[in-house]
Amino acid sequence: MPPLLELDDVSARYGPVAALHGVSLAVDEGEIVALLGANGAGKTTTLRAVSGMVKRSGDIAIAGKRLSRGPEATARRGIAHVPEGRGIFAELTVWENLRMGAYMQRGRPDLRMVLGYFPWLEARRNQQAGTLSGGEQQMLALARAFLQRPRLLMLDEPSLGLAPLVTREVFRVVADLNEKEGLAVLVVEQNAAIALGAARRAYVLETGRVAVSGTADELKANDAVRTAYLGY
Repeated sequence: MPPLLELDDVSARYGPVAALHGVSLAVDEGEIVALLGANGAGKTTTLRAVSGMVKRSGDIAIAGKRLSRGPEATARRGIAHVPEGRGIFAELTVWENLRMGAYMQRGRPDLRMVLGYFPWLEARRNQQAGTLSGGEQQMLALARAFLQRPRLLMLDEPSLGLAPLVTREVFRVVADLNEKEGLAVLVVEQNAAIALGAARRAYVLETGRVAVSGTADELKANDAVRTAYLGY
């Protein structure tokens, strides 16, 4: 059975500047995979390459079928992308943001199911999204993405700007969605410790290339990874 998501020798560039140099990785059904690396290593570009937001070469496949270019094609194949900075519509209400998330879903969106994971959204439904706290905005972005009922959720720096307690709550919800809904997750995260705690496998990017890969436990035990990203 092919992986849910597979990148094979993917390169990407911004104009004349090359950002990825032959990246290959995979995410299986129902798996959480972490993508680690320093700033500028190519982590965000990898997600953008999948979403068709950057010029790329190489092959990207979903369940063994080649992925067409463009964000709409990616979404229709069951991939939801929560970008760095959350990407919510700050001027719209919480409920209007959720309705935007349901746009790609065929049939009636299951708001009741989403509220089971994010119950506070009901009370805030008429609140302008830009007035929410950073943690609440991240949760809204997650809820909006999950309303698409994706097979794979791509998260870019979900802990950015959040307090440690809020970060743990975000990852708790992600783990619940993975365990109870079978949602596969590819997460880019600067906090390597919390990412490896949530993930089954991980890849470390350096200057646009995969430098190290393995199970989360293997990377925790890797001296170079521990020194560079885990601080011990």
